Amino acid sequence: MSKFFKFLAASLIAVFAVSSLSGCATAPMEMTGFSAVIDVRTAEEWASGHLDGAVNIDLQSADFASKIDALEHAANYVIYCHSGNRAGQAIKYMEGAGFTGELINAGGVSDAASMTGMKVVQ
Repeated sequence: MSKFFKFLAASLIAVFAVSSLSGCATAPMEMTGFSAVIDVRTAEEWASGHLDGAVNIDLQSADFASKIDALEHAANYVIYCHSGNRAGQAIKYMEGAGFTGELINAGGVSDAASMTGMKVVQ
């Protein structure tokens, strides 16, 4: 009888594991509500590959604040970098500067490509 319960438990675990995997594959988000996709990496990182159609506003540049402040504050933006760290810093700046639209941290380049459905180009 205990073999039956072990088999049943293993079967249930397998079913739950497989069903949870199907939730991982998601379609790219709808981009029509976003004004821009912003890459906050350096120019050298940008040149190594970026999302087609993205705008490069380097978080570490002296003119970062002025370029960000020139954007529409009520608009929605997707922001990415190498790992999501600088994108998070940019979002904190934007929130502090009064941006009221949706600000999404898309993480790194490949994560952002998956999330948005945009191609990586050089």
